[in-house]
Amino acid sequence: MALPVTPVELTIYTEDWPPISFKNGDKLDGMAVELVLALQKKIGSNAAIQLVPWNRGYKALLEEPNVLLFTVGRSEEREKIMTLLGPVAISRTVLYTRKGNAARLQSLGDDIYQVAVGAYRGSIFADAAVKKGFQTLDLAATSQVVAKMLMMGRFELWSDGSVVVPSVLKDIGYSIQDVERVMVLDSLELYLAFSPKTPLSTIRVWEDALRQMKKEGSFQKIHQKWLPGETAPAETLRLGLTGY
Repeated sequence: MALPVTPVELTIYTEDWPPISFKNGDKLDGMAVELVLALQKKIGSNAAIQLVPWNRGYKALLEEPNVLLFTVGRSEEREKIMTLLGPVAISRTVLYTRKGNAARLQSLGDDIYQVAVGAYRGSIFADAAVKKGFQTLDLAATSQVVAKMLMMGRFELWSDGSVVVPSVLKDIGYSIQDVERVMVLDSLELYLAFSPKTPLSTIRVWEDALRQMKKEGSFQKIHQKWLPGETAPAETLRLGLTGY
């Protein structure tokens, strides 16, 4: 089916956040990377996906025209400053601790909110901890660095997305069995995010392609490949500045 509009070519950024997006040898890989490449094929986009630190990609998203950043957690604040397309995955924001430590932390009651929480800088996982009432955050550049700090005993709690934690721990030489869940902070929908000055006509082309992939089942196959056991979100929403 011919697309009615030729979309503007976007600058596309993602972060190192396995298994959603990460570098695998000389190429980029991951659930969202595979999805975006499939969407690009459908709409005829040849733009390279660039792996950059989260803060750099997020700054470009807010300040530069025609930028796509993935994946971005949905929040009321973000809906005011960007357009979100998805969801492409759903992650629970969870507080983790080292194995054998959860029961002691859970027994603290409200005093747990005085315990320092590690999270990666600028992330919605850091925001979630603050919103829950945690007073002290220890921030680092990536989830892998935060996880290393947890395992070294720099702090007792680590806030991150449940879908990526097993891969992050594997990256640093540990496994999911080496940590325990202390508390679920919230459920987080993950989206593709478009910068404020991206034309609505271009976003609609991406939206139509995502709807088509969900309808034909190719989206679900990619989701299941990378996130086995997780439910693939069936609906397609366009939210935020150019939302419905």
